[in-house]
Order: sequence, then structure tokens, then C-alpha cells
Amino acid sequence: MKIERLNFRRGFHPSSLIPHPSKKFLLSLVVAGAFGVAAFFLIVPALVERHYNRTPHAPPYTASERARALHGKLFVADLHADTLLWDRDILEKSARGHVDVPRLVEGGVALQAFTIVTKAPRGLNNESNEGDTDNITPLIIAERWPARTWSSLTERALHQARRLEDAAARSGGRLVIIKTAGDLARFLEQRSRASETQAGATPQVAALLGVEGAHALDADLSNLDKLFDAGVRMMAPTHFFDNEWGGSAHGTRKGGLTEEGRELIRRMEAREMIVDLAHASHATIDDVLAMTTRPVVVSHTGVRGTCDNTRNLGDEQLKRIAATGGVIGIGFWETATCGTDAAAIARAIRHAANVVGARHVALGSDFDGTVTTPFDATGVVTVTDALLASGFNEDEIALIMGGNVLRVLSETLPR
Repeated sequence: MKIERLNFRRGFHPSSLIPHPSKKFLLSLVVAGAFGVAAFFLIVPALVERHYNRTPHAPPYTASERARALHGKLFVADLHADTLLWDRDILEKSARGHVDVPRLVEGGVALQAFTIVTKAPRGLNNESNEGDTDNITPLIIAERWPARTWSSLTERALHQARRLEDAAARSGGRLVIIKTAGDLARFLEQRSRASETQAGATPQVAALLGVEGAHALDADLSNLDKLFDAGVRMMAPTHFFDNEWGGSAHGTRKGGLTEEGRELIRRMEAREMIVDLAHASHATIDDVLAMTTRPVVVSHTGVRGTCDNTRNLGDEQLKRIAATGGVIGIGFWETATCGTDAAAIARAIRHAANVVGARHVALGSDFDGTVTTPFDATGVVTVTDALLASGFNEDEIALIMGGNVLRVLSETLPR
């Protein structure tokens, strides 16, 4: 004790035995931390998307002269792309992912459904998923979404709807959001007029807004009105897990619609919203088809006739969906087609058309949906080529590539 008191008087303290970090060292720590934060926000989202949204071959993609000539005359529509989830300006051509407006124009795609993803469980698989975990939250934090979206799925949906509205407002007429049958008619008229004048015409792309899974309502049916007011015109009851509205094909229980789910379908039909049966369990599909009074769609799927798995639809389901006047969007990824090229897509389309007729088949790519597709949006012409090779005539191809989607939207969108 005496020695300690003496040393304190001479300016000594035991803590002086611990070396103090230099200012240079502290500055290095700050710089390293700042770099780590910057990397998280600026680099990580791009790396994640490059990993998940792939194409095995970079453009340009080859197709026959006949296919290119036909494709240039078609109205091409795709029922499913998850592009709004990713940290990109869809008005700028990107070297990653599958879809943006310049690539849609280059690929001859006239109408793209942009489908909102709000939640995806960890360990995502086709067979069995619980809904108590979420991979989307860290992604949207990294992408610097507003804090209100971190805890609310409805806010995540509204944020993506606002992103689409902002892009349309900045597009100079290149991107047009379709909310009513009148919007669609005006778009078709403008497109027809532009094709007649050609020179100086601004290529336009129409956008339809959908939602993957009614868990985006945050268990509150009144939020359906908020999504409708934000422009959502299509929604699936479920995505990769069972929720309060119904069972998923990839859930643990795989049940049908709940009572709340039945009320959801009634409300959607009253608002003239399209029910999307993608990812629905067999029981949910049965329950929706038993009560629906309007055409339904399956925005992205495969068929068991060419690729037999839980994700895809059987022939009886195809027939019952077609009986509503609806359409089945055939996906482009391997789980949907059991193949990795346009020929596999055409095989699935051929099977579906053999079962229900060409009038009820459409495209449902699942572009930007954490899948590998044979091509990006610039390569959709290869599907036209594969359909020609499969023996479809030009009228059938016109229906499949977009005419059927036009019909359903004209019949079902709000007046």
C-alpha cells in the first residue's frame, strides 16, 4: 500500500502498464469499420444478386430468322419477375439479374408483371418450410430500405410499389403502370400508334403489380385496400410457407384456405384483383377454385407432365384453372421444366397446351426470383423459336407469348 501511494504521487498508475493504442491505430480501426459498413451497404447486395439471379450464358442469344421476324410482331407478356426486391434502377440496363426496362425493350417484352416479395424463410426448399424465419430482412437492411420496412411486411410491399411508381415517373413514358382496363386499352393504342410511325417512337413497357403471398397484409385484411390503392392488381394467398390465409405447396401443413382466407378471396374479387395460385397447396387451389367467380392465374409454375415435383401442377389442376377462363404461366427455371434451355420451356408449354389448349397457357419466367434461367429478358425470342420447333402455329404462339394474358387482364382489371 505504501509503495502504491508513493508511486501515485510520482505520477505512476497500474494502468500505465497497459500500452495505449496510437492515434494511427485507432484511425485504422475507424477506416476499417467504415469500409466494412460501406461494403455491407454497397457491395453485399450486388454480390447476393449475382449469386442468386444467374444465367449460364451471357447475351446475345441466337434465334432463327423466322422466329425473330415473328417475335417482332407479337405482344409478349410475362406474368412474373421479382425485380423490385433488388438494389437496381430498373430504368438502367444492368449487367446483373434478368430484368430492367432496356432489356425488356430489347427482348420485345411489352408487358411485365412485377411481383413483390416480402418474406422468405431460411433454408428455403420446395418440400417443407416454416414461416418463423426470414431471409429478406437482412437483405433490405443492406439495401438501405426505410426502417419502417424492417418490421412490417405491408410496408415492404408498399415500398416496392413506390419504387415502381418512381421509376414510371422518371421514365419519360418508357414505363407505364397498368391499373385498370382503361390503362391497358390506352397502352395498346399508344403501342399500335408507335408501331405505325416507327421513327422517333419511344419504346414502352407496361407493368402490372403483383404480390407473392398474402402474409404481406400483416394479418390485417384492411391492408388489402392499402395495397390496392398502391397499384397491386394480382396477389397469391401464399408463398413458400403456410400463413394465416391458407396453405402453401411448400408449407408444413399444406392445408386449404382458412376462414380468413375465404374472406380474403371474396374481398379480392370485390376489388377486381386477380387471384394468383402460384405456390398454393393442392387444398388451397381446390378451395379457391370452388368459390371463385372470375378467371384465376398461376403466374409461374411447371407441369408434372414434364417435370414431376411438388412445385408443379397436375393435369386435373390445369383443367380446373383453365375452366375459370384463366391462364397458366410456365416458368423458365429448372425446377419448373426439368431442363436448362428454351426447349425445356417449350416442352412444358406443349404439355399444358395439349391438356387445356393454347388459349390457357402463358409465360411466367420467375426472372430475378433467385433462380437460374437460360437467358435474361433479352433472350425471350428463344422461346418463340422453341415453340416454332415444337410445331405450334403462329396464331397459337401469339396467344401463348402474350395474347392470353391480354385477354385475362382485359376481362378482369377494374373498369
